[in-house]
Amino acid sequence: METQWAAARSGDGALCAFAASLRWEDIPDRVRHEAKRSLMNIFATALAGSREPAVDIMVETTAAYSGPATSTVIGRSERLDAPSAACVNAMAANIFDFDDTHEATIIHPASVVFAPIFARAEAHPFAGIDALRAFVIGGEVLCRIGLAVSPYHYSHGWHITSTCGAFGAAAASGALFGLDAAQMNGAFATAAAQSSGLVDTLGTMAKSASVGGAARNGLIAADLASRGFSGPAQPLTGARGYLAVYGDKADAAALSDDLGHRWEIADNAYKPYPVGVVLNPVLDACLELYLEEEVRAGDVASVDLIGHPLLQQRTDRPDIATGREAQVSAQHAIAMVLTHGRAGLAEFTDAAVAETAATGRPEVRFRDEAGRDVASAVITLHLKDGRSLTREVQAARGSKTNPLTDSELEAKLATLAEGVGFTGEVEALIEAIWTLDDAPDAGEVVRLAAGG
Repeated sequence: METQWAAARSGDGALCAFAASLRWEDIPDRVRHEAKRSLMNIFATALAGSREPAVDIMVETTAAYSGPATSTVIGRSERLDAPSAACVNAMAANIFDFDDTHEATIIHPASVVFAPIFARAEAHPFAGIDALRAFVIGGEVLCRIGLAVSPYHYSHGWHITSTCGAFGAAAASGALFGLDAAQMNGAFATAAAQSSGLVDTLGTMAKSASVGGAARNGLIAADLASRGFSGPAQPLTGARGYLAVYGDKADAAALSDDLGHRWEIADNAYKPYPVGVVLNPVLDACLELYLEEEVRAGDVASVDLIGHPLLQQRTDRPDIATGREAQVSAQHAIAMVLTHGRAGLAEFTDAAVAETAATGRPEVRFRDEAGRDVASAVITLHLKDGRSLTREVQAARGSKTNPLTDSELEAKLATLAEGVGFTGEVEALIEAIWTLDDAPDAGEVVRLAAGG
């Protein structure tokens, strides 16, 4: 397997060969287990987002155009055709920004990859081991394309989960369709032609449309490729291919460097808070100050934050109006945590935004440190009594160097399921995820996540 990938003449060829030919036996045990951890987390966040208004609207709209209703909509009673279910489930999983993060690219891989896999599992059944293999393939392809166009792609305004997500969904779906390397190339070409998503949509329903679109489009790209639909020979590395158009001095070597030995998908991190990942260290520090120093929001005159440049770029939002915007607002997040001493879904709703609008959000001054890790930040609270309190977080809870445990991920699923009134068997769902590689029918997992 390694020789075949290494012998490929281009990054396109290597990545297509990898996606078409990776066997279960080629995946190390630690990567297999990380795939299950990622699925535990993404089923949790999909349940949490399943009743959101944006999801309601998408379900109602797509149902009018849906083909045979083969596939579960997680957390709901409706069923849709496979592409529509993939779209809706990806949206729900990502809508709260509570899903996984590949820290090197700030991609949230699982939502766009798991959704087409489990939508297809009910339309055309296959074993759990095939679902896990496809999940690893899709996540690896997605992260490597993201690495190739980073950091320019995201900083230039492309929503990288949506744009690169189409490739992950196509690779995972292509593995299930049994595409060969040439057909996988065709799937990547069609995914490239449909890649879209803007950072400017963060905090709005439109962001979820592009995430859902990536999952749906990737599934359709693979299906088209299985029927002979083709594209340019080098859709990624060609002179006017994806890397050239969507990147700046893109690193084509990232597509295939140490492929099959270094696993980007195993470097995923899982969030303890429903916010943009750059806010995690800020919330850790605020919770510490709340508990240890008994600081409250009303005590604070102003705040200084030192962090990765993305902290300011994504979260300097003092004048927000909705719960979705609150997930990427440092001003709101600091005010809520220092008021209530917690940072769950309830702290990032429209009602919570109305609360901080009434009680006040602190003035926050940002200072960028280009070399600082996204999971690290320094916060200084300047208090009205003249004191200043500083906390530095080197590795936020949930980051890849300070990860959530297996039991914490199980608890996250149980808590989020309870929060939406899920009436299914949570323990059975948890067990089904951990034992997915033994399941003869991968679709049983997603059926356990259906709502009444």
